[in-house]
Amino acid sequence: MTDSTAAQEMRAKSKNLSALRGLWPFISPYRALLAVAMLALIGTAAITLALPLAVRRVVDGFEARELLLLNQYFAGAFGLAGLLALGTGLRYYFVTRLGERIVCDIRKALFSRVIDRSPAFYERIMTGEVLSRLTTDTTLIQSVIGSSVSIALRNALMLLGGLVLLALTSAKLTGFVLLMVPVIIVPIVVMGRKLRHLSRENQDWIAASSGNASEALSAVQTVQANTHETASRAAFDRVTETSFDVARRRIFTRALLTVIVIFLVFAGILGTLWAGARDVAAGVMTPGELAQFVIYAVIVAGSVGALSEIWSELQRAAGATERLIELLEADDSVQDPADPRPLPRPARGEVRFEHVSFSYPTRPGQQALHDVSFRIRPGETVALVGPSGAGKTTVLQLLLRYYDPDRGHVRIDGLDLRQMARSDFRQALALVPQDPAIFATSAMENIRFGRPGASDSEVVAAAKAAAADEFLTRLPEGYNTELGERGVLLSGGQKQRVAIARAILRDAPILLLDEATSALDAESEAAVQRAVDHLSRGRTTIVIAHRLSTVKQADRIIVFDDGRLVATGTHDDLVAEGGLYARLARLQFTADRAA
Repeated sequence: MTDSTAAQEMRAKSKNLSALRGLWPFISPYRALLAVAMLALIGTAAITLALPLAVRRVVDGFEARELLLLNQYFAGAFGLAGLLALGTGLRYYFVTRLGERIVCDIRKALFSRVIDRSPAFYERIMTGEVLSRLTTDTTLIQSVIGSSVSIALRNALMLLGGLVLLALTSAKLTGFVLLMVPVIIVPIVVMGRKLRHLSRENQDWIAASSGNASEALSAVQTVQANTHETASRAAFDRVTETSFDVARRRIFTRALLTVIVIFLVFAGILGTLWAGARDVAAGVMTPGELAQFVIYAVIVAGSVGALSEIWSELQRAAGATERLIELLEADDSVQDPADPRPLPRPARGEVRFEHVSFSYPTRPGQQALHDVSFRIRPGETVALVGPSGAGKTTVLQLLLRYYDPDRGHVRIDGLDLRQMARSDFRQALALVPQDPAIFATSAMENIRFGRPGASDSEVVAAAKAAAADEFLTRLPEGYNTELGERGVLLSGGQKQRVAIARAILRDAPILLLDEATSALDAESEAAVQRAVDHLSRGRTTIVIAHRLSTVKQADRIIVFDDGRLVATGTHDDLVAEGGLYARLARLQFTADRAA
């Protein structure tokens, strides 16, 4: 069993099948397709129920003296078989197509919903859970819409129709069959519960085994460096053997259930045939009627078995639907206004924080910013410095409107961010983060991410301005080289320069630099710093840096400590004041000289 299959099996079920009604908004646009699928479904069920009548005619036709009549019976049976084949094909095509179309729409709606959710939203739900709902839950729904529902409806029709036709064929034998049903169902229900428990336990241990292996292999160098191979093998063997032991008990239970059910089913069939044969011998039934009855009994039994299996699938699908609807309807604390105001173009790049206080949703009792006010003039370069956790990165997150302040206002060019659409004012911002995201695509597309409509020549010009052209042209396929997951082909400094090229291409009036040169060697830092200097010309630039040597030339430095703005001024002014900044500068520059 694959991990994905095990994950589907372990998804929570819901006894409230009415939750499936949440799928109607996605089904309703395709009513015509649904109607055609239902007609094909009803048609195949009706033809299936008609086949035993044709078989009866054929069997009894062997006793007919007229060869022409016998030929007509066989021709009718062949005609029904052909219609059944055609109807089944049409049912499969339309139902499966409908399921694929609906799940495609659900996935698009879900991704569209979550892609613009704020970080506050993802503090309440893990990204892995969102991806699980986007993949595993939608796959469950696809299986149900594209298969299980149609099979359930078809079997329900055949069960009802089969029972009626059984009674019309022989009320006596129908009573005999109904007496056998509880005898067969009871062991299936009792042992089936034990089997489901063992199956779930088996899947849990399989998942534990996969997790154990994944953890060890993802850190294989650490395992080897600490000579932990033997212990890792022992842990994996222990979990895997436990999984096998549970699987062995599950297999034994399944085998025992199979023995019991097969024996009881065949005993019931033989008993029915025995009673029917006596009626045929007595002249109460014809051989064709007995054959018709047996086929209807098989159809009814098969329908009951199919419905019992599909019930569990419907419960899982109802649970999946509940989770998807919950995600689609989940509120986000950061919302665009109903009537947003546009940011004037071209944007001047003025930034204001007015008495801003803020606490992260997961830490409501701890203020990340406390009554912070400052103004950054258009074209000014301002550095934010202070100890870790002082509130510097929070300033950028509020400026990007990942969160809204608890009190106060954040403004760009005089407009409160909450008055504008996020997609509007964010076009005036370019971010170079400490750990830039490099996507598993070409270098050209990674840079073009900053402005999707940019031409190849504009991308190359941005790369040259960011001092990235030299190493990008040396890649095996130049700018068209796939950089791999998280940019595995690039060093830390090269990733930073690709991110800076992306920001240059974006050509936004406000530039945000979050530790853009941290954790780099001296040569890479110098190259990145030159690119940063080029990028910040003529733009409002906000720089976060722990290395104070990189911000000495800033027009102004704002010092934060414990969420409060404690000082502002130039490097020389702040050193002369002798406060927190002077102490940080003394420690760093002394350490640099010692190094």
